[in-house]
Amino acid sequence: MTPSTRLPAPAALLLLLAAMVRPAAAAAPDLAAAAAEAAQTLRAKHGDGEAERINRGVSQVARLWRDEDGEAAAFKDFVAAEFAARGEALDAVFRRFEFAMERVNGLFTSMIRDLRRGVDLDLAPLTSLDRRFAAWNPASHASDDMFENKLAFVALLNFPLTTLDERMARGLGWSRREWAEARLASSFQTRVPAGVQAKLTAAYAAADSYINDYNIYMHHLLTADGRRPFPAGLRLISHWNLRDELKARYTDPEGLERQRLIARVMERIVRQEIPAVVVNNPLVDWNPETGVVSKSAVKDAEAPAGKSGEPRPDREPDQRYRHWLGIFQAERLQDPYHPDNPSHIARRFNVNREIPEAQVQALFESVLSSGLGEKLGRLIEKRLRRTLEPFDIWYVGFKPRGRYGEAELDAMTRRRYPTAEAYAADIPRLLQDLGFAPERARLLADNIVVEPSRGAGHAFGAARRDDKAHLRTRVGTDGMDYKGYNIAVHEMGHNVEQVFSMTTVDTTLLQGVPNTAFTEALAFVFQARDLELLGLPKPDETEETLLVLDSFWQTREIAGVALVDMAAWRWLYDHPAATPAQFREAVVAIARDVWNRYYAPIFGVRDVTLLAIYSHMVDAGLYTPDYPIGHLIAFQVKEHFRGRSGPMGPEFERICQLGALTPDAWMRRAVGAPLSAEPLLEASAEAYARAYP
Repeated sequence: MTPSTRLPAPAALLLLLAAMVRPAAAAAPDLAAAAAEAAQTLRAKHGDGEAERINRGVSQVARLWRDEDGEAAAFKDFVAAEFAARGEALDAVFRRFEFAMERVNGLFTSMIRDLRRGVDLDLAPLTSLDRRFAAWNPASHASDDMFENKLAFVALLNFPLTTLDERMARGLGWSRREWAEARLASSFQTRVPAGVQAKLTAAYAAADSYINDYNIYMHHLLTADGRRPFPAGLRLISHWNLRDELKARYTDPEGLERQRLIARVMERIVRQEIPAVVVNNPLVDWNPETGVVSKSAVKDAEAPAGKSGEPRPDREPDQRYRHWLGIFQAERLQDPYHPDNPSHIARRFNVNREIPEAQVQALFESVLSSGLGEKLGRLIEKRLRRTLEPFDIWYVGFKPRGRYGEAELDAMTRRRYPTAEAYAADIPRLLQDLGFAPERARLLADNIVVEPSRGAGHAFGAARRDDKAHLRTRVGTDGMDYKGYNIAVHEMGHNVEQVFSMTTVDTTLLQGVPNTAFTEALAFVFQARDLELLGLPKPDETEETLLVLDSFWQTREIAGVALVDMAAWRWLYDHPAATPAQFREAVVAIARDVWNRYYAPIFGVRDVTLLAIYSHMVDAGLYTPDYPIGHLIAFQVKEHFRGRSGPMGPEFERICQLGALTPDAWMRRAVGAPLSAEPLLEASAEAYARAYP
């Protein structure tokens, strides 16, 4: 997949083990009385100094206690036996949970990764059995088991559940131990039935498989006069490779025709006007403008199993929106069991990201509303010597790589990396060039496994110290092309973060970073230096100025995508019984609306749907807002590195080892300032003034 750590299973396993079995409700009268009596007994035994912990812990247990967990007497016996006073007793409970949770999460993560090999890795033809293994989540009953044997209740009795407001207000003053205790307790704040978890896994696996196998054979795209603008054998996954191919054509003298053709393909996919027979099939030709399909006169690859060369014009039957709806419907099954966050939208922002939805919306709108967008639009027109077209949201001409043709870069990367193993062997050198000491580069390389991806690429991190992070990117039969290399460098950034924030972090209860936007941001820091790692010149002062403008243009593009994704999920909750066709029409309308509001004034074209092409909308459940958040974080992080002397490696390691704090606490401790769009906006305005006074 695109540069990201998309897979929800490993990133969210700690939350997965937190699942509750029914909605929280007020304790029954007899249980309430038992809780009050148990708390009083504990206070008498341990004194007033433990009163706050006792009251909170007993209340947390009572809130999730079910009839089948035991009667009132059993509740009192449990509380009396399992409460641990501060000191050695509580320390022992903490250490035991820290060890156990690492083993449980870590082993389930590696099991899920292994079960997904068939759908994730390009090692053999994809089979129905591969899909079945990928849809099986062996951790789906772990939560039930931990509540049934009351391990979850031990944690809830002894460690505090906290709200997002508490963490944001008080977290900066917390010790590492206090943060770890809060994260441990939060693992058990919800209790969702195993059957619901299984349906959720199946929905994500089905959508993921659909996206991973969504390729367009570009040599089989025809122009109106029957020409084939793209070379034989070029197979591009939607949307990532299509977008990156479009970007690459800015240096191609004949690239405009190809860019228009790619944009038309994207529009057809969004509207589901693409003939089903065209997807992942080199046996038919297709004119995206007219929609005409014909049996191909050329054959440059074997068709996947089940494909034929019959020129059927039937459009894809809203499969894109059927899978998206499937994830929505599976997520809705969880809603009753999260009374504090009773929608997937609320959970994504308040639990997963820990940034309120309104704050995220405001960040994106501040970027999209900046007057610099209009100025850059006019500037890009001058640089292109033509009127802007909608696909120019992906303009890359501010980047130094604009000096190099895609074929030139492909030749370099294929020669250097004929196999995934060749890239793995070069990781120590790459990391040293990025500023890591030789011994740290070797440590990191020893903890990263490189594998060929069936999809565009992803990073699958470990969740225990004795496991390794996995880097997946596309590697063709003739080697790794520049697109695959660019993604590999991005995913390597994820992997380095994953090793530091898991393998070398001080407590594994704080493994990871605040949310996926942060790991995206850290990966962007690596990806921005991909050309340097090929031995090409570093950007000069003028190019550095242009790179700031590029950061703004990229952030502006993906912020619109995120707004479409967010609005689509709001629409789903307002129309839970929608059909795939109705949902398609809604997404198309939303994409047009966001475009008309923020892009049409710059591009001079209305009702464009390109903002809805992102595949993560379909298979990742409201993931895309992490990208623009990641761009904003990345800019602040890069500016932080720019302002420091010395190599990047030690400081990169330090900020990764901050672990899973709240975003605000992490940013303040990492770069000394809260998350904000202002640094990017101010720097972009200054860069524009310097470059074009």
